[in-house]
Parts: sequence; structure tokens; C-alpha cells
Amino acid sequence: MKGKAGLVIGLAAGYVLGTRAGRERYEQIKTQAIKVWELDPVQTQVTRVQAFGATALKAVPSALWNGAKKVTHAASESGTAQERAQRAGSAAKSSAKKVADAVEESVADAKKAAPSTSTTSSRSTSKPAASSGS
Repeated sequence: MKGKAGLVIGLAAGYVLGTRAGRERYEQIKTQAIKVWELDPVQTQVTRVQAFGATALKAVPSALWNGAKKVTHAASESGTAQERAQRAGSAAKSSAKKVADAVEESVADAKKAAPSTSTTSSRSTSKPAASSGS
């Protein structure tokens, strides 16, 4: 589904940038794009993506940072080179596991935030339907 959305966006952007129809057609496309962007289902998804992004931004980098500190500390402690390498390797494995857990939690949060298919495909009946001018 991501690929299809990206393809549609890419085609639309290419058309807008490459069109020879002029400013009037550009304004029509821009107006339609704004209308689509302001639809409730689109804004619902935007809100969910923003919430997921904020969660991921907090969880994964902090796990990476903490892991890097542990590996550096393990490698800089006293001992032979082999002992330091072994401690650093163990710390790296532990840190990688914690980063993987943080990523899995972020993915689980994203799946929870994803709407069911019936929610996204149904239209709201509280708004009157717009009349078609064409």
C-alpha cells in the first residue's frame, strides 16, 4: 500500500511540475490537493503518523545512545585487549537486543494506531454530500 501511495504522489508531483497547461491547471490541482489533505480520514492518518513518529523518535535513539555508552565504557575499562573486546562485544549484543526491542515496540504501537479497514473505507454520514459540478 505504501508503494501505491508513493507512486500516486510521485505521478501527481511529476504532472504538476512538468505540465504545460499553465498556471490555471496548476491552481486547479493545488485546490484539489488541499481538499484531499483536509479530509477527515487523511487528517486522522496524519495525526496517527505524527504520534507514532514522536514515540519512535523518543524510544529508538535513546536506546542507541545508551547502547553506545555501554559499549564505550566496556571497551575502555582496564584489562587485556581480549578482555576489553569481549566485554565490548557482550555490551554490544545486549545493546542491540534493547534497540531491537525498542523498534519492535514502535512497530507494535504503529500497528495499534493503524485503523481497521472498515474505519478508513467508510464515509462519515454526519456531513452533507457535496454536489458534483461536473
